[in-house]
Amino acid sequence: MLSERYDKELEYFLNASLNEFEKIQRKIGSSFYEDAVNLIVDAEKNRCHVHVTGIGKPGHVAGYIASLLSSTGTPAYVLHGTEAVHGSSGQVVSGDVVIAISNSGETEELKATIQTLKNNGAKIIAVSGNPDSWLAKNGDAFLFAGVGEEGDSLNMAPRASIIAEILVLQGLSLVLQSFKKLSHQQYIKWHPSGSLGKRKDES
Repeated sequence: MLSERYDKELEYFLNASLNEFEKIQRKIGSSFYEDAVNLIVDAEKNRCHVHVTGIGKPGHVAGYIASLLSSTGTPAYVLHGTEAVHGSSGQVVSGDVVIAISNSGETEELKATIQTLKNNGAKIIAVSGNPDSWLAKNGDAFLFAGVGEEGDSLNMAPRASIIAEILVLQGLSLVLQSFKKLSHQQYIKWHPSGSLGKRKDES
């Protein structure tokens, strides 16, 4: 039956993903985010900004992470990964921090973007599954977000690696939120609409 085949594939994906995330969990300790947090805190002290970028599917991750950071006390902006070399890098000034996401860390388009940003004086937080990659070596801070398996028989389509990138950067947002002592009242203030806005009377 078709459902039996799907069930096996889903079971494989879920088991492989959980196994990969447990490996990442063992790597995340008190010092895992230290360099990245210091870069962001120092930039904000100097009235500089945080940007998030990536090529392809990591570019979609960048949008979510920029939104998450902004909603938890660290204003962040999406930087289009390829448009940056066609003028959009003008949104990044010297002293800004750019979080760059790439599983391989070898994407040619991202290399060109990073080189442009570094020439403009930006600091780079590299997020990659390859600690020996070009991106990792050219970053001012490195966050490992790697997996050995994507979770299917082809092991090609980015599934587990994308979730790993999100997981690691959610952790960064949590550390920054804690560092800045974000209050329940302030969080609700930034979310006046929807179900969160309805909870303002609880604060």
